[in-house]
Amino acid sequence: MTYVCDLDVEPLHRYAPGGYHPVQLEDHLKNSRYTVLQKLGWGGHSTVWAAKDEINKSYVAIKIVTSESHESTREFEILQALTSTPSGVVGSRHLMQTFGHFTLEGPNGTHECVVSECLGPSVADIVENRFDGQRLPGRLTKSIMKGVVESLDYMHNRKVVHGDLHIRNLAFTLPSMTGLSEAEFLSYVGQPEIGPVKQANGKECSSTSIPTYLVAPASFPNFPLFPFRGVKIGDFGESFITTEPPSTLRTPLCVRPPEIIFGETPTHLVDLWSLGCLIFELVVGQPLFDSILTTPRILVKQMLETTRDELPVRWQNSWQSISEDSAESNGPALQEWLDEMYFDGERREDLSKSEIRIIGDLIGKLLRLEPTRRMTTAELLRDPWIQGLAAEST
Repeated sequence: MTYVCDLDVEPLHRYAPGGYHPVQLEDHLKNSRYTVLQKLGWGGHSTVWAAKDEINKSYVAIKIVTSESHESTREFEILQALTSTPSGVVGSRHLMQTFGHFTLEGPNGTHECVVSECLGPSVADIVENRFDGQRLPGRLTKSIMKGVVESLDYMHNRKVVHGDLHIRNLAFTLPSMTGLSEAEFLSYVGQPEIGPVKQANGKECSSTSIPTYLVAPASFPNFPLFPFRGVKIGDFGESFITTEPPSTLRTPLCVRPPEIIFGETPTHLVDLWSLGCLIFELVVGQPLFDSILTTPRILVKQMLETTRDELPVRWQNSWQSISEDSAESNGPALQEWLDEMYFDGERREDLSKSEIRIIGDLIGKLLRLEPTRRMTTAELLRDPWIQGLAAEST
């Protein structure tokens, strides 16, 4: 049976045994402790919902993973370990707080759930919706950059790897929601937009595995960007302890480190590559590498063109087997591309040429094809320009 919905959200075919749990607004979870109010987002292996904690009278986010996945137990344990440190420790304040973990039985199986703090829109959403898809103000970009570097350093010092770092997993911190009624909370995050689910022949949805309607992610129409309260790193579904690495990662291809493409076991060094890609996108307002219709072969070719780096010898046989040609690249190198994209004459330019030169140098030290040659977070934090960001306020 084929089902359709007019909303462009999570794929309906994933509402099946092993897939998503069919959540509806006003559903009560964990013995009615949590009441679902709005959808915050979705990914390939989970949906995330804003809910009211009826015991604490607060608002939380609940991530419900697909029943085929068991990542949330690991995610909860990692978050719990990271956020158990006193909040004054540098780096810890930029990590999403977690409050609990439970399982949920449904028509598609048993789903693990993580309860965490409710965050605001992602950096990607703000760029797209508040700045018409262009770029953030330079001072805001630098504040976000400093916070992310501090957070990664904090994580790596505790042997934790994020594994999925990109601007959609950076979210703005909300002001206090304590004391707000449900109506006030929804007026802030945005009223739910729903789209009925029907059979392809127009008949009503008749399957218990599929929700009767889908919900669009919250739009946060009244989110105040200033005064800036900071951003936090979220979505730890790909995270792992360095002593227990997974066989691979599901990081989006355009920010996927080359060692993952060539089948190596992930280490903390994957975060450094993703950080370089993230900084470029924060500054420029678009990804460094193509994110549409790309393939591993296309991506590796772009990596070679942009970094002007040597492919490690151990990967060269694999590269020759998928590469269609060995022609020399005549595309722009990293700094040239950064200058060209930032000073394009069409978007805000409030960072100086000297700052763009420094940023390009830092990105270049992160985007080394040989993982062990990448600049570490500790080295980044010792850089005079990064240190100078602490004195700036947004």
